[in-house]
Amino acid sequence: MASTDQTLTPDLELDGERPQKSMTIGAVCKSLAQEFPDISISKIRYLEDQKLLNPRRTPGGYRLYTPSDVVRLRTILRLQRDEFLPLRVIRQELASGRAGDPDATVTSGASTSGAGKRKRRASVSVRDGGAMYALEDVLEDTRASLELVRELEDYGVIKGELRAGAPHYDETEREIIRAVTELARYGVGGRNLRVFRSSADREAALLQQILAPALRSRNPERRKEALEALENLAAVASHLKHLLLIRDLRRIAN
Repeated sequence: MASTDQTLTPDLELDGERPQKSMTIGAVCKSLAQEFPDISISKIRYLEDQKLLNPRRTPGGYRLYTPSDVVRLRTILRLQRDEFLPLRVIRQELASGRAGDPDATVTSGASTSGAGKRKRRASVSVRDGGAMYALEDVLEDTRASLELVRELEDYGVIKGELRAGAPHYDETEREIIRAVTELARYGVGGRNLRVFRSSADREAALLQQILAPALRSRNPERRKEALEALENLAAVASHLKHLLLIRDLRRIAN
């Protein structure tokens, strides 16, 4: 058995299953570093704490990741990077079988079968911000500085909520802080984020204009349909923005 948390383990046979070559957390981190330069052991452990990963443990407590665990982790990282999904939504996608195909698009709506089967888009949830996290937990999870969080509040990028006199943030705001922390490594500050905030405000205003009458309806069924439409439109708009960004970045690269 490996004596460190950084190496490849021998083939193991566990619970009568066929032997699988298992990897330690350090080896997994190294194997994914080319595709995900910001991957770290602490981030993998955090995803485990969030019940998104469940690696086996050796009697000495070392984590062992099977090939299927690595596929699952790669899927999680791609959903975060490419589709900006919060962990709560990623957890739902994994529960629906997404982990088996890291290159598949997220599904929504009615499914079809056969050669004409359509790939479904990621849903965007606007009805529930998820759990609330205390400031100190957000700082620890995202490795953001207190100054950066305050700057984001000053520029209106996040708002937070006071609970028992202490600031708390929902899951979406926590992920915003995490993303901005990565941008800050490249010198992007709060004032630079105005372009993102302005773009988001304009998109939200457009979707509100399209669905305003239905969203204000007192008919519960009509309002429910409007919320579903809002989430679908938001997903399409997000995907379109992502594609336009890729197009422009390719022009810059060339």
